[in-house]
Amino acid sequence: MFRPRIPTMPTPTGIVAPLIHPAPAPIVEHQTATGCTCQHTAPAPAAVAAPAAVRSEPAVRLTPTGLLVAVGGGAAVVLVVGAVLVSMLLAVAITAASVAVCAVVLRSMVSSNARHR
Repeated sequence: MFRPRIPTMPTPTGIVAPLIHPAPAPIVEHQTATGCTCQHTAPAPAAVAAPAAVRSEPAVRLTPTGLLVAVGGGAAVVLVVGAVLVSMLLAVAITAASVAVCAVVLRSMVSSNARHR
């Protein structure tokens, strides 16, 4: 009577899916040597065993050769990235210098034109 009733959501076809309630725990009767005839609920399921201790091993084991390859590869990446960045800086500097030269030439041409009129 005092249990809340949860409405079920109808599926698009109009079929109503019933609400499933969990089944109550079964009652187990037992007798002990003392003649106890009390009723108990079923024992709780056994707890999940804790995972074994995790060993702290490195994820990747490097041999001396593998270490040399990793260091060499890292150095190569640094050199390539450095060369690309330096070349981009050089391209910007050359462009700026050429624009400056063009500005000086245009200024001198405009000023010489103004004097000859």
